[in-house]
Amino acid sequence: MNRHLAEIHIAVLLFGLASLFGKWVALPAVLIVLGRVAFAVPALGIVLRWAGQGIRLNRKQDYLYLSLLGLLLAVHWVTFFESVKVSTVAICLVSYSTFPFFTVFLEPLFFDERLSRRGLALSVVALLGVALVIPEWKLGNQITLGVFWGIISGATFALLSVLNRKYVRTYSSLQVAFYQDFVAFLLLLPFWFVLQPSPSPSDWWLLILLGIVFTAFSHTLFINGLKEVPARTASIIATLEPVYGVLAAAVLLGEIPGFRVIAGGLLIIGAMAYASWRPEG
Repeated sequence: MNRHLAEIHIAVLLFGLASLFGKWVALPAVLIVLGRVAFAVPALGIVLRWAGQGIRLNRKQDYLYLSLLGLLLAVHWVTFFESVKVSTVAICLVSYSTFPFFTVFLEPLFFDERLSRRGLALSVVALLGVALVIPEWKLGNQITLGVFWGIISGATFALLSVLNRKYVRTYSSLQVAFYQDFVAFLLLLPFWFVLQPSPSPSDWWLLILLGIVFTAFSHTLFINGLKEVPARTASIIATLEPVYGVLAAAVLLGEIPGFRVIAGGLLIIGAMAYASWRPEG
């Protein structure tokens, strides 16, 4: 149990640190994500083979479902790194952490579940956190723009999670991750030829690191940890992702968040942690 718990913590730490690559890699967000999945896909393929899991799907319509999920993953990651690019790691992670707000409204649409009153209350708290972070309601402001992209990233992540729960129940998380990353790679590949970038050697090494260690390895660790760690416990630990990312950005990038960002982040992360700690039912 202790080893699996450590795996969850390490994976969440890596998830949080992945946001820093948006500042380190001197490429547009769409190409950062392309590089990420380009190196993650073969790494995940190796892990699948090592685990003895196939990549063929049971039904033809499952290829369509996973393609849709791959599209959502691509949008989620591109908007996530765009938020980092135009603002700060803290702004991105705080605004992205609003995804439980969207989940509250999406789950009743896809499942036979009532709209949660407590979920609504926690969502209002999260929105107050966002209102604290935004300096002015103008997209010309870089911080506001960063919040905008971060919220879009959170919304697409929420939809991705809900659709995963509804349509992808017969496959392992590794198989789902492999297909979603592969579809994202195919969808984003044309941008390489349109933008015709010239990555530096350091950009290449950073993308390899992001794809293999901070994507394939971290997801594998998280999934392996879930074998013994209850999902509820893992959800609580996952609330530390923005904390790890913000602290790392302060130390490694010198991005010290202001009082409003810290206060807004505490409201959002606190609501998210409470929802994980005290699930309804």
